[in-house]
Amino acid sequence: MQYTHLGRTGLLVSRLCLGTMNFGPMTSEEDSHEIMDKALDLGINFIDTANGYGFKIGEGWTEQIIGRWFAKGGGRREKTVIATKVYSSMGEWPNMSKLSAYHIRRACDESLQRLQTDYIDLYQMHHIDRNAPWDELWQAMEQLVQAGKVLYVGSSNFAAWNIVQANAEASKRHFLGLVSEQSLYNLIVRAIELEVIPACLNLGVGIIPWSPLYNGLLGGILHKESQGRRAQAGVQAKLEKHRPQIEAYEKLCADLGESPADVALAWLLSNPAITSPIIGPRTVEQLDGSIRALDITLSPETMQRLDEIFPGPGGQAPEAYAW
Repeated sequence: MQYTHLGRTGLLVSRLCLGTMNFGPMTSEEDSHEIMDKALDLGINFIDTANGYGFKIGEGWTEQIIGRWFAKGGGRREKTVIATKVYSSMGEWPNMSKLSAYHIRRACDESLQRLQTDYIDLYQMHHIDRNAPWDELWQAMEQLVQAGKVLYVGSSNFAAWNIVQANAEASKRHFLGLVSEQSLYNLIVRAIELEVIPACLNLGVGIIPWSPLYNGLLGGILHKESQGRRAQAGVQAKLEKHRPQIEAYEKLCADLGESPADVALAWLLSNPAITSPIIGPRTVEQLDGSIRALDITLSPETMQRLDEIFPGPGGQAPEAYAW
């Protein structure tokens, strides 16, 4: 396994991050525990979750599954950099969602209880809350850090100016601020190249891409279709929109002798701004298959061809759209 620093911190995390959104709704607890054990065996020390995962309001189903895995002992908690998130609605009453100091404190304590741990390594704001002032938000996070409940703070789905503003306000308080940003990023969806990636590089904020295979479109979907495995309606609609590109992409991968999923991950890993793409295996076999991406080096010619198939926004702003 390869490791890198999480943003500008001294914390080392694996180049692949194990995503757990499937744990509970799609993957049984027994299989989820097996996947996490296998991840540690492979050297993956970075696990991402959220208090809203499991999709039953207020239950934190996925965090509970991880907590019972930690409770098995054997160094599982000590070997894991656990990242979770706050923002989602955890109940029907007011102040049970978003980023007020009230909700941050309560949500953190509830996540700690479900995860059966004393501290969260990376506590991420799952979305921007435009009604929560930064003084309130950073004071709440500072208190969690001072209490030893949180080590680092990250964001998810923030715009570049949100990230810049957040860290400027944190700096005024002599607080570390955001060390990571979790964004939608893959060969098809490349909008963060305009401003988020340049901002994160400048500020030392690590980028953790979610949906690196874009709902499976970059995971060999046409090959699966040829075997009679039809995608869900929403994914099928995306496939029809991008079918010519996906056809060219899967042909390129076949010419390279590599699986489409591995090439998609290798493309992300080749970017110096990227810390760890989030992989979301539903089985141990899928997890095993993802490791191959770490050994793939894409040639300049292949990178150029990928840009031809999936044109990005044209680089960073403003050069992408102005002289």
